[in-house]
Amino acid sequence: MHQLTVIGLGAADFNQLQMGVYKQLKQAETLYVRTEDHPVLNDLKEEGIKFSSFDYVYEKHDTFAPVYEEIASLLIEAAKEAPVMYAVPGHPLVAEQTVQHLIEAERNGQVTLKIEGGQSFLDPIFGALKIDPIEGFQLLDGTSMSMHDLNMRQHILIAQVYDAFSASEVKLTLMEKYRDDYPVTIVTAAGSVKEKLTTVPLYELDHVAELNNLTTVYVPPVTSDEEALRDWTTFRKIIATLRGPEGCPWDQKQTHESLKKYLLEEAHEFLAAVDAEDDEGMIEELGDVLLQVFLHAQIGEDNGYFNLEEVLASISEKMIRRHPHVFGDVSVEDADHVVANWEAIKRAEKGQVEGRLLEGEYRAASSLQTAYNYQKKAAKVGFDWPNVDDAWDKFIEEMKEFQVEMSEGSPATRLDEFGDVLFTLVNVARFYKISPEEAMLHANEKFARRFGYIEEQVKASGKDFDAFTLEELDYFWNEAKRMEKGE
Repeated sequence: MHQLTVIGLGAADFNQLQMGVYKQLKQAETLYVRTEDHPVLNDLKEEGIKFSSFDYVYEKHDTFAPVYEEIASLLIEAAKEAPVMYAVPGHPLVAEQTVQHLIEAERNGQVTLKIEGGQSFLDPIFGALKIDPIEGFQLLDGTSMSMHDLNMRQHILIAQVYDAFSASEVKLTLMEKYRDDYPVTIVTAAGSVKEKLTTVPLYELDHVAELNNLTTVYVPPVTSDEEALRDWTTFRKIIATLRGPEGCPWDQKQTHESLKKYLLEEAHEFLAAVDAEDDEGMIEELGDVLLQVFLHAQIGEDNGYFNLEEVLASISEKMIRRHPHVFGDVSVEDADHVVANWEAIKRAEKGQVEGRLLEGEYRAASSLQTAYNYQKKAAKVGFDWPNVDDAWDKFIEEMKEFQVEMSEGSPATRLDEFGDVLFTLVNVARFYKISPEEAMLHANEKFARRFGYIEEQVKASGKDFDAFTLEELDYFWNEAKRMEKGE
């Protein structure tokens, strides 16, 4: 196994090539270059330096990943026969995927690797743009970047934007967070005599004529919160400001306890938007739910008990831990098997804690949800009807007992028996996998909508409610039902 030396050609033309790099290139017996598309190589040819390029590999594949893998494999095979030098644009350790494959191969004992210097393309770009990287910057690969990678408050440099197609992909990704006319700069051949900076609105990024192997796209940091409304840090900053010394008196005085009712209310409103299949409504209501989450996290941070990062870490760890069939090597047959695994892992996490089985299942904000939780917990240890027919029989039995109490009982016994009726109805819902809480929310929302129509009709008549008979009001109700069904 012979040594494979990787060296950088720098980011500019022959005049910017480092002397040490030049000397090594001249002494190389077997020299490969990733691509001939570099301004230095024509001058090296004129000096009689011979090399082989891997441009032909690019023509074999539709995407870059297999190109880089094949180049690395070819270099490893060549190094088995003789010492090899491999020259890449810029610096070998900056945005050079073939070198990363070679480093991995060295770890696996496949090659002996030596990495030499070379001027990174970052240095002349910082100079051309006149930015200081200590302010914070990101270097992203235009062929694989995601909107989730973007930090809008930092300088962003996007490499590997070779042509209109790659520029279009980058543009669409950036538009997920930035406004369509946000200014971006196309930097070409930074540091060379052909250096060119072109600033365009984002929507024109893929319309620029000159896009090539020496192109980098620069996205400047946002300068105001209004420019970064799609960035998580902006929302967190807003909540911290509202809770801060110069913030809002209402937000400042809130506690976990005072906000409980709002979280429940916002969750209900989101469910109503889901039922209405209202996408815009869901966006708005999810935002309101998120507001409650961030407020509670900020209160925790203000009080010194916990912060948002701990909340994120807790739920992330739980999701990974309870999905071993996704993040581990566990196999599952179907969704029911997933649920069984989840419950087993949950029990193992909590351990065999002594205490009542129903402990922790009470929900002060919802008696329906409490009943559902109690029944579900009891069913897990076998205290349940064998089938839904038995649940229906129990409902009928309790309904008859309630009717008897309505004729012969006291207010206390009527209350008790009516509670039993509701409890058995929750049991029936559980067998049919219906959420009684969600069903009640839906019924309330439906009633409010239809009664609202009745109010509109009464108001339009110029009369009061007491001027209408129950039959007339019921007609309006049925009319609202027909309108909902499109009849």
